[in-house]
Amino acid sequence: MTRTAHLRAGGGSRVIATVSAVAAVCLLSGYTDSGRHPASATALVGRADGSCRPSPPDSFWHAPVDALPVHPRSAQFVSSIGAAEPLHPDFGAGLVDGQPFGIPVNVSDAAVPESKVTLDYAEESDASGYRIPPDAKIENGPQSDGDRHVIVWDRELCKSYELWDARQQGDHAWHAGSGAVFDLRSNALRPAGWTSADAAGLAVLPGLVRYDEAAGGQVDHAIRMTVPRTDQSYIWPARHQAGSAADESLPPMGLRLRLKSSVDTSQLAPQAKAVAEALKKYGAIVADNGSAWYLTGEENSGWDNDQLNALKGFKGSDFEAVDASGLQQAPDSGAVAPK
Repeated sequence: MTRTAHLRAGGGSRVIATVSAVAAVCLLSGYTDSGRHPASATALVGRADGSCRPSPPDSFWHAPVDALPVHPRSAQFVSSIGAAEPLHPDFGAGLVDGQPFGIPVNVSDAAVPESKVTLDYAEESDASGYRIPPDAKIENGPQSDGDRHVIVWDRELCKSYELWDARQQGDHAWHAGSGAVFDLRSNALRPAGWTSADAAGLAVLPGLVRYDEAAGGQVDHAIRMTVPRTDQSYIWPARHQAGSAADESLPPMGLRLRLKSSVDTSQLAPQAKAVAEALKKYGAIVADNGSAWYLTGEENSGWDNDQLNALKGFKGSDFEAVDASGLQQAPDSGAVAPK
């Protein structure tokens, strides 16, 4: 396919110069109610039997990187992202400039009929299988001119339905730039070269900082992050690049960065500390182009913005890139190699 690089400004917009054919999928009926986006600390942990998590336990998302070697180009990567730029939690409670911020997690525990979804990037998107509640929340609200992600965690079927630049066309009809359906019990990666609702071709849901995790004191996975410019390459587990230049000093999609072990996090309040400790142990994954050091999390009224704002005291120079190639078990699988 022909596709130009797209940019997102840390909750911003993707610029698309080439649009491909539109695909349509089936429209089914019989909607039943679903539960969405609760603020309680227990509501997002999966089904009652604990069988549906955002990613398998042996996924790269849950792989510790605190003991992995520093990447040989770490200093270049950090410099290109911005060594003096502050860390920024791009999520929280309430409104910023009149809009909610963070990505809503629409949680469905019931059978929802399949939605008709038309897609600009149909040849790199999943054509069908999206079961999106009619009242699904859109990133930054229905009037947003940003990325407009729609993320649905279907705990009945244990899948994630993810759209980028989503616009509702009716109760069971949506149009989006790109989209993907992820089986949350599988480590299968998307076909090589395919995007998703993220430029790196990864699932968005597993990399979000969720309120229930931080409120419980532990975020046990890597965190989705944006950077201003990326190389025209991707590394495992990413499947797609949207680079601005062929420049090895720029981070590739899929790069893992961690907060240095020497950084003092002891004085942080609980929500911020949970995020910072996750950045030390699991790191952040470069998943899209956007603002420097922007971490993506769930929009949720339970967040304490004052606690989260303390994370802005860290800056790029507090991070280092790691060589995570030793985690790979197979090129097309997100499962990590056994120790």
